[in-house]
Amino acid sequence: MRALVTGGSGFIGSNIVKLLVERGYDVRVIDNLSSGYLENINDYMHSGAVSFSDGDVTQEASLDKVMDGVDVVFHLAASVGRQRSLDNPQLDSQTNLIGTINVLEAMKKHGVHRIVYSSSAAMFGELVTPTIDENHPQNADSPYGVSKLAAEKMILAYSGLYDITGICLRYFNIYGVNQRFDLYGNVIPIFAERIYAGEPIIIYGDGTQTRDFLNVDDVANANLIAASSKNGTDVYNLGSGTSVTINWLAETMQRIAGKNVGIKYEPERPADVMHCKANSAKAEQILGFRAAVSLEDGLNKYMEWYKNNCV
Repeated sequence: MRALVTGGSGFIGSNIVKLLVERGYDVRVIDNLSSGYLENINDYMHSGAVSFSDGDVTQEASLDKVMDGVDVVFHLAASVGRQRSLDNPQLDSQTNLIGTINVLEAMKKHGVHRIVYSSSAAMFGELVTPTIDENHPQNADSPYGVSKLAAEKMILAYSGLYDITGICLRYFNIYGVNQRFDLYGNVIPIFAERIYAGEPIIIYGDGTQTRDFLNVDDVANANLIAASSKNGTDVYNLGSGTSVTINWLAETMQRIAGKNVGIKYEPERPADVMHCKANSAKAEQILGFRAAVSLEDGLNKYMEWYKNNCV
């Protein structure tokens, strides 16, 4: 089986590449390296298990070079994050929506019939209920949420019009190996960066807000399950189905690192969600996916990786 992974040198993409190689796939990666790192997949490139193309999904010619002979596309290339989309909404939509259309058009041209799309819970916007299933209202409140929702709808439309099966996986809070700290980062790498820098962890609000964290190993597994599933086009929420407080997260990460940097509380930020948990029952019932990595085990593995690679 030959797989194309767009954005395959990034955080989640590189973990999918790793699992694909382990399962014996012939893997192609296309990435413009705007947020990915070649070191994430270097070993697989050197071994010949992965071929890499320095290209951009916004450029049709780049996709034309890598799509021929592909059996399944894992589409992860994206401009990620709420704040990044507010800073540059044009780039966000060009990458996330137009880039997805380009992927679909290249699939049509080369007769590729299956795509697994990395979608996002950002499409839901302000939450109506603390536990989120696939039918929760989709009221995206940022350019990023809008572009991810639009790209998902485009995949569903192409699936109805052409011989393409589209599986859309809506991620909640994903963490794990290869997730680095940056200005638009998520809470776990932000906390790790401060812990290893010896600086107090900053929590906005009182820390009793809750989040559902899913390990990237589980996400990679879910992608491969979706790729081989006999089920047709559909959308699925992906989360662990459990939630923890941000206070628990901060205390646990300090304990794992063996560093007590303390917590500094700042005023709650406007529009921050208080409680959020994914309902992944549909993915379990239809795809047979169930999260297997406990948060404690996942954090232990992540903190060890972060200490060895980012400090």
